Amino acid sequence: MTRKPLFAAAGALVLASLSTPALADRKPSPDELTKIVAVLAAAGYEKWDEIQLDKDGPFWEVDDARRRDGKRHDLKLSPNDYGIIEVGSD
Repeated sequence: MTRKPLFAAAGALVLASLSTPALADRKPSPDELTKIVAVLAAAGYEKWDEIQLDKDGPFWEVDDARRRDGKRHDLKLSPNDYGIIEVGSD
């Protein structure tokens, strides 16, 4: 019995998995960022560390958002209208 077909099939599976894009968190587009920043500013947030769309949520995550009063929160925003859906304490 030859193992060539088995190795060929295994190689094909490896190549297929490498060529398939992995679902990953991503940064907002310029248009999305403009809308997110408007929501954050309206809620009193002035600064934040990172904004990304969580692939498992899906929701926008805003890390270490800082309000004018100095309080910091991790936020989750709706992927559709960018409304704040969760405020975590920091």
